[in-house]
Amino acid sequence: MTLAQVQVGAEIPALELTVDPERMKVMAALLADPNPIHFDRRALAALGMDERPVNQGPLNMGYLQTMLARWAGGRDRVVDFRVRFQGNVLAGDLVRARGVVTALQDTERGRVATCDITLEVVGGSVALSGTADVLIGEAA
Repeated sequence: MTLAQVQVGAEIPALELTVDPERMKVMAALLADPNPIHFDRRALAALGMDERPVNQGPLNMGYLQTMLARWAGGRDRVVDFRVRFQGNVLAGDLVRARGVVTALQDTERGRVATCDITLEVVGGSVALSGTADVLIGEAA
């Protein structure tokens, strides 16, 4: 199905990946994130948490944005993005970004699909949920 043929109820091709702990360390450094739950197993143990580090929120949001961008043809096509954090994603988790088109609207920029989106830990729970508006067609 091409983007021009998208209808309400269409599922966006899912994105699955395993969360890489080395990328998490790099992201913590890039974000200057001092929270040790993202990289220090001893700090996690002291807090009584799982020994696997917790993924940063911006990385989790990025998985959803990547799914949308691959579907629509580029990151610039994601024109609005709103999510709510509902749970943690841990190093080594298999996550799945999913979405479904809930509305279509013709705007001055072009055809926009409003989508319900979720990031779930496979075999676990939803970590993020929200909505996004994605430009899927050019203005007439």
